[in-house]
Amino acid sequence: MSEGTRRRPESAVPDKTLETLARNFCREAKDYGFGQVDYLRYVNYLLEYADESPEGAPSPPVQQVDREACRALPLSGKRVSVRAYDPGKDAEHFKRWLADAYGRYFLLSRTSGRRTDVDALTDNPSHHVGVITVDDDTPIGSVVYLNHDEARSKAELRKIIGEPKYRGTGLAKEATELWIAYGLTALGLKKIVVNTLHTHFRNIQLNESLGFKVEGLLHHEAFIDGKYHDVLRMGLWWEDFEK
Repeated sequence: MSEGTRRRPESAVPDKTLETLARNFCREAKDYGFGQVDYLRYVNYLLEYADESPEGAPSPPVQQVDREACRALPLSGKRVSVRAYDPGKDAEHFKRWLADAYGRYFLLSRTSGRRTDVDALTDNPSHHVGVITVDDDTPIGSVVYLNHDEARSKAELRKIIGEPKYRGTGLAKEATELWIAYGLTALGLKKIVVNTLHTHFRNIQLNESLGFKVEGLLHHEAFIDGKYHDVLRMGLWWEDFEK
């Protein structure tokens, strides 16, 4: 390993994430017919477009969540709250959020790519559904634990900001921090996993900023729109969140 590699900036993407994404790209590129020269040309294009792209705003730091205040819903943050799902008030919001391109993957089965409906999500006793609201109690999205395994103290986390004007504002991160604290404290989770398509770089970056680490790449895991997609699996162990 070169000196430059060992001394990468602290704000850089973790090596494990880069390695996993690079391996996946190389596998697909090989199937496409890439040769050595094509890889070099591709890297040159990456550097060229990277120089043209403005750097994004730095991710806000993880807030110091009061674990004791997260033992029961609702959860209160600085800009958002998370309350329990109310079918009478929230069902129509969920249907609208999940109908657009942004939310279409929220209810997709990770292995089949088939949709489930809102009722199947909320009526399952192993699922925990929270609704994200802002100061005026307007619902803007949801955080969910799927398949809570009490014996192994594990669950899968999913999140969505359904209202377009609130996306990219940091509210998803704040709500997810509260939801993680709720899972660890109220539900007794020891491990939380997230699964995301390997091309959803913004979601991957958000997960990393919350302490999730790449555990592996599941090849051809999801079948969506007639095509197989790779899924990046990330995990958060309770001791890492405590630190």
